[in-house]
Parts: sequence; C-alpha cells; structure tokens
Amino acid sequence: MARRATKRHRIVAILTLSCARHRCGVSGMQCGKLLYFRQMASITVKVPDDLASQILAQERQLPRILELGLRELNAGGQSGFDGAADVLELLAALPTPEEILKLRPSPRLSARVAEIVEKNRTGVMTPRDEEDWERYEYLEHLVRMAKAAAQMKLARSARNV
Repeated sequence: MARRATKRHRIVAILTLSCARHRCGVSGMQCGKLLYFRQMASITVKVPDDLASQILAQERQLPRILELGLRELNAGGQSGFDGAADVLELLAALPTPEEILKLRPSPRLSARVAEIVEKNRTGVMTPRDEEDWERYEYLEHLVRMAKAAAQMKLARSARNV
C-alpha cells in the first residue's frame, strides 16, 4: 500500500515583545507609548492545507484568533449561550429587514426558555437559571429592537416607492 505524501505546515508563535496594550503590532522598542510586554510560547501545529493558507494569511493576528476561538469554545458549553449564538450570528450577518422580521427562536432556545419558565412556576429556579433568564431577556430586547428597526426601514422604503 502506497503512502500518500502530505505537506506539513509548521505554524509557530515565537517569543515576541510587542505592544500588547495598544495592539499596534510593532515591537515594544518602536512603539514609544506606555506599554507592557507579554511573553509568548512556541508551539507547532499540524493543520490541513486549506486551513494553513487561511492561518498564514492572518499570521500576525494568530494569538488573538486563538484567544477568541478558545473563548467561543469554552462558552459553547454554557447553557446561557444555548440558542443565543444562532440569533446573534444572524444579526451580525446584517440580514435584510424581511429576514429579521422572520426571525424566530430555535427549538433549542425555545426549549431552554420553557424549562426556565417551568422552574420559575414551580419555584425551583437556580442562580444559573436566573442568569440565563436575564441573558434571554436581553437577547429578546435586542431582537425586538432589530425588528422595530426593520419595520421602520420597510415602511420608509414603501413610502418612497
């Protein structure tokens, strides 16, 4: 059986003294602003070719990309984000007014809200349930604001026709 040759890409974050306070990307000695230094570890990662080309294009921002990615992964297991990420991703994609008005909670989000409502009715809400409820109330507020803005935009465009 023949072995398939694959390319290996080494992506290494080296010890860097850069302006972490201002995130200006220059070395600390060149910045001239009040700054602090952050030591970075060196790592080697094996990734598929297509991902490697994307990473290499963003090489200077790799520490920040990894930080944000890890934060999102860690947040994924928290029930306070169940279903909310889907709504926020849709709004962040700048949908049309019609798409905003069609926005409905996902089955997962609806199930979690129903669970919290039932716990509240029976008087067994935990502090985590209360935190989740506050997050969902805020998310609902954001969606209502987006829908109100979409409604106004459609009304203005209908008057201009």
